[in-house]
Amino acid sequence: MSDAQAAGHGGSLGDATSHFTTEARGEPAGPGRYVNVDSVTPVEFLPGLGFRPVLGQRAMTNFVSFEPGATAPRHVHEEEQIVIVLEGEFMFDLDGDVRTMRKGDVAVIPAWVPHGAWTTDTRCLEVDVFAPPRQSLLKLAEAQAAAAAGEPAAEQPASGA
Repeated sequence: MSDAQAAGHGGSLGDATSHFTTEARGEPAGPGRYVNVDSVTPVEFLPGLGFRPVLGQRAMTNFVSFEPGATAPRHVHEEEQIVIVLEGEFMFDLDGDVRTMRKGDVAVIPAWVPHGAWTTDTRCLEVDVFAPPRQSLLKLAEAQAAAAAGEPAAEQPASGA
């Protein structure tokens, strides 16, 4: 099955006129905005693993830097995730299929599929796309921002994820 078929488009991607339409079929969900990723303060779950999340309304991108020897342990979550390597390389475990990922490589991770990644002696810069936004990352970013501002972290209700 092609990516177009998997996305529900059959064998056709449609035409440019319908793809680039200016006819709104709903109300704008809010104003757009620009973000300079370098201005986003990195948050860390683990040493050597820096996260710079950029939040939309129904999706999130997370710019991730792995220092040499950093590990994102094997884990699962309810959000779908797409990983895109921008520079460097790392080892990626996608449900037991372990591969070296380099610039231009992409991994597609459905909800609840086990995965993890690690670097050896190199750095890696990659982007994670989450839909919906990854809740545990949002909570960590909020807690670290509060700590940096000298405020007590707000208690978050358990989400069961």
